[in-house]
Amino acid sequence: MLSLRVIVIVAALSVVALVITLGAWVWFGVTNDQYSQLDRRLDSVSSLEDIEALLRSAQDESQQPPPSGGLVRTVRIGDTTVSVPRDIVLPRFEVGYANTTIDGVEYRVRTFAAGDALVAIGAPVADTQRRIDELHRRVLLICGGVIIGTVIVGLVMWSIMINPFRLLAQQARAINAQSKPDEVKVRGVQEAVEIAEAVEGMIARISDEQERTKKALDSARDFAAAASHELRTPLTAMRTNLEVLSTLQMGEEQRREVIDDIMRQQARIESTLTALERLAQGELTTSDDFVPVDVTELLDRAAHDAMRNYPGVNVSLASPHTVLMIGLPAGLRLVIDNAITNAVKHGGATEIRLSAESSADGVMLAVDDNGSGIPEQERDRVFERFSRGSTAARSGSGLGLALVAQQAELHGGTASIETSPLGGARLVLRLPAPGAALG
Repeated sequence: MLSLRVIVIVAALSVVALVITLGAWVWFGVTNDQYSQLDRRLDSVSSLEDIEALLRSAQDESQQPPPSGGLVRTVRIGDTTVSVPRDIVLPRFEVGYANTTIDGVEYRVRTFAAGDALVAIGAPVADTQRRIDELHRRVLLICGGVIIGTVIVGLVMWSIMINPFRLLAQQARAINAQSKPDEVKVRGVQEAVEIAEAVEGMIARISDEQERTKKALDSARDFAAAASHELRTPLTAMRTNLEVLSTLQMGEEQRREVIDDIMRQQARIESTLTALERLAQGELTTSDDFVPVDVTELLDRAAHDAMRNYPGVNVSLASPHTVLMIGLPAGLRLVIDNAITNAVKHGGATEIRLSAESSADGVMLAVDDNGSGIPEQERDRVFERFSRGSTAARSGSGLGLALVAQQAELHGGTASIETSPLGGARLVLRLPAPGAALG
């Protein structure tokens, strides 16, 4: 698998190779083009008038034609050789183009035949070579600049693209070796920063889940210890009653009394296990479980269900307005059901009133009853797990109000017991505003 470093290096080397190839092509092209221009210049001055002038000069020295731009003309007819200027005579070449050096000066010579005459025209190469050298320097500067620029760009890409990913990989390896990783800090290209932020968010979420799992395990251990203590008493009582049934001869009435006691203990165990299950479910709640809830409708359904379950109890709804909030529907219903059950079973209530109010501070749910109430000194303690008030029935699990306190905490609110206007207890849930809205 190719790495980003290899890709950047290969790309940079490819650019350098391409620049060198193009530079060489331009280098030789410039040289050939300049010589082609010089050859065309020699072609342009090869005229019959020049040849005739040279022939006349061979007969009359006073008619020597003037030099033209450093050009040298040499005409050979048989054994006669005429050259202008006279002190420079071009060597004999085959028809075509050739280079020669005379007295340290390099010439470009074109030789052609004109009748019986062999004409050679030469031009100094110095000016052409000067232009070629100037153009070559420009090619070198341009190619060198492109290569240096490529190297600089490659180093910059290495710095802002590759180093952040290397740093991210190093920090990822360090995170893998830590139980509590530090913050991921990466600076560079946007993609690397985004990956670092995503990794940091993932680590934060994993850390939150680990903390949540730790709390759940701690809670599970507490549950196990408390459940073991709470279940031991009814189980011991059931075992004693079963031993009595199996060893003693009792009348029908006595047997019925023992069997009823066993059934009550069994109901207590079942109630405790159910409450423990609900507490465990609450510990596993996530933010995705929170949805819009019509609190007024929820209270109305709870009131109708309660009157079917407890025919002799009047349960009414005292909230004429619709109240909406973001919450856990099942959890809120559990709070109301437990409050009604406690009022009936432990307080002996015959009238219960449900209400919900919304304000700028949030939502307040209240359950009022006309039962025996809860002594003021016990109102905080009854929210603890496996805690029972002095007025509670013996068959209770001691987890009903603990479930209420848990739901209040999950919603970011509080639960409390007050004195009800109806004469009994008033259970109040105060839930904060960020998750609440008026309907």
